[in-house]
Amino acid sequence: MKIHDNILSTIGNTPMVRLNRITKDVAATVLAKVETFNPGNSIKDRMAIKMIEDAEKDGRLKPGGTIIEGTSGNTGMGLAIGAIIKGYKCIFTTTDKQSREKVDILRAFGAEVIVCPTNVDPEDPRSYYSVSSRLVNETPNSWKANQYDNPSNAQAHYESTGPEIWDQTGGKVDHLVVGVGTGGTISGTAKYLKEKNPNLKIWGIDTYGSVFKKLKETGIFDKNEIYPYITEGIGEDFVPANVDMDLIDHFEKVTDRDAAIFTRKIVRDEGIFVGNSAGSAMAGLLQLKDNFKKGEVVVVIFHDHGTRYVGKMFNDDWMRERGFLVEEKPTAGDLLKGKDLTLVSVEADEPVLLAIDRMRKHNIDQLPVMESWQTRWHDHRCTPLRCDPRRCRSAPPKGTGGHGSGVACDGTRSNTGGDREEAGQWIPGRAGEDEGGVRDHHEAGYHREVEVEKRHGNARALPFLWDHYPDVLHGPQPAPLPCGVARR
Repeated sequence: MKIHDNILSTIGNTPMVRLNRITKDVAATVLAKVETFNPGNSIKDRMAIKMIEDAEKDGRLKPGGTIIEGTSGNTGMGLAIGAIIKGYKCIFTTTDKQSREKVDILRAFGAEVIVCPTNVDPEDPRSYYSVSSRLVNETPNSWKANQYDNPSNAQAHYESTGPEIWDQTGGKVDHLVVGVGTGGTISGTAKYLKEKNPNLKIWGIDTYGSVFKKLKETGIFDKNEIYPYITEGIGEDFVPANVDMDLIDHFEKVTDRDAAIFTRKIVRDEGIFVGNSAGSAMAGLLQLKDNFKKGEVVVVIFHDHGTRYVGKMFNDDWMRERGFLVEEKPTAGDLLKGKDLTLVSVEADEPVLLAIDRMRKHNIDQLPVMESWQTRWHDHRCTPLRCDPRRCRSAPPKGTGGHGSGVACDGTRSNTGGDREEAGQWIPGRAGEDEGGVRDHHEAGYHREVEVEKRHGNARALPFLWDHYPDVLHGPQPAPLPCGVARR
């Protein structure tokens, strides 16, 4: 049997997963180190326990003491888990930009959480850095973890994350893509991997509003680069001691919008429920895709779990309010996709019960009532080429060359004698006067329709023609051509 003595021994040895759909445009093989499998659902568990154990060893953290830290949430979670197992108390400071879920989770683990403003300088007494430092001085038997400058942070990744990546890839890793915040993950992992392969490239993902990229490229710490941003878990407005610029080959900045969009896209394309910093890393990786060649292996670290962002990046209203939501607005045609477009109707001479049954079958409450052409012929003696204007609802206006001039309701001209009205009485023209003496009404209708077929290149014959002249007109019966608007 393999049984863990407590939850702390389950930290690490997280899986490496090949990405497929989201990286379809990347020539190289892309693998994700999925850190959500740690007990605190983030990579920060690794360094949180390492910092506690090192502080215990050198006496900085004493039995029954209080752990104090400024955290965006994930480090606090790892520290809280360690505190429960080892018997410590926790007081954490965080910023008001962090998701509500992170704060609630920390409190669920028994920690006291103090929320501080984001838009202040690190040296401001209201900042979460300054408040945590003040609490250490005011709280007896307390210890501040100080993840930004504590060397145990980077050491944890040198001892665990780096070796795991090397082992899982069989030493065949060419690029590492990591979001940069405290700097511990990228610096510790990069140090180990570059000792194994000096040619390996380390790509740090930064955000707009952070100082890392310009500092790396120019050596200048520019405070004008600092402004509020939404992305969580990466970027800083100061330079932590754990950020080793010599180990990082390049910084790539990602917008808040792209970070949020790709946070959602990872779960929808790959089924991996990860957080905002993973979205940033994925967006940055795709921005850098031209640097990755076929046959190479790229490893990207997915830092934490998506449950911390359900109220933010995974909330449509939150995304929409910030203009981040990618929406394809439906059209009327979209409503018809995948549906049977056959018109459901009933003929005027069909029983009412049949109409009711048809509406029930199709789950509709309205049904158009159609009057067939054959019924119109016998009832009104009305065809597209021979139309009674007193009874046809689409009869052309007088003076337009319509009735009495051989022009039908559909605008076609026949060879028949014109119908006319004399002394208020409708006198049908003599059918077939130009048809070789054929005077039978149906017979004339046939010849007139053949004339239209010759003129327009398609059979526009009435339904009765299929009944009376099947030897002439073949194929399925087309939909009726109304000479007027269908009656409802």
